[in-house]
This record gives sequence, C-alpha cells and structure tokens, in this order.
Amino acid sequence: MKTNKKSIQQQKRRWRIRKKISGTDERPRLAVHLSNKHIYGQVIDDEAGKTIVYVSSLDKDLKGDKLKANVEGAQSVGKLVAEKAKKAGVESVVFDRSGRIYHGCVKAFAEAAREGGLAF
Repeated sequence: MKTNKKSIQQQKRRWRIRKKISGTDERPRLAVHLSNKHIYGQVIDDEAGKTIVYVSSLDKDLKGDKLKANVEGAQSVGKLVAEKAKKAGVESVVFDRSGRIYHGCVKAFAEAAREGGLAF
C-alpha cells in the first residue's frame, strides 16, 4: 500500500492539535474540513460525543450559490455555521483547523464565523 508523505504529515499535525483541543458543553469545538471540491464545518461537543451543528457547501441553503472549495465558499460556509450555532445557543467555540495552516480558506472560514458572532 502506497502512502503519501504529505498526507501522513498532515495526519500527524491533526493528531498533535487534537491532543490539546477538546470541545466541551460550554465551549464546543469548531472543526473545518476542506476537500478538493467542498468545505465542511462542524460544531462538536467532544465530551458528549455529539455534533451540535453541521454545515457544508452542499447544504440546501447554499446549494444555489454553486460554491467551490475557495475563499468565497469558505466565507459563505463560515457565516452559515455561525448563524446555525447561534440558533443552537453556542456563543464561544474552540477552533480546530484540522492540521492545515491558518491561511487562505481556513482563515476566511474563521473570520466569517467571527463576523457571524462566534467568539474564539
């Protein structure tokens, strides 16, 4: 089985981050995942093992926008995840960038979530 060195390094970064970051009931974890085509965001309570809010660029609310995995798509998904989290009663979160650097789509997603009213 052939493995890619880049993906192994990213998985190690992801594990290293997850050792330090954990979502609680008062302050859940806001996780962002980027694929080549889509952007996904989740607000997770790790203690209870439940996903509070889930949003992706495939959502019905965003489906008409023809979003891609770029900065504009990340901003739209970030705003929507913030809106849904506020409706669910979440004010403050811990940001999990999933082993990616805080740049580009990850940064756009985080800033849009902050503009939407989430504190982190």
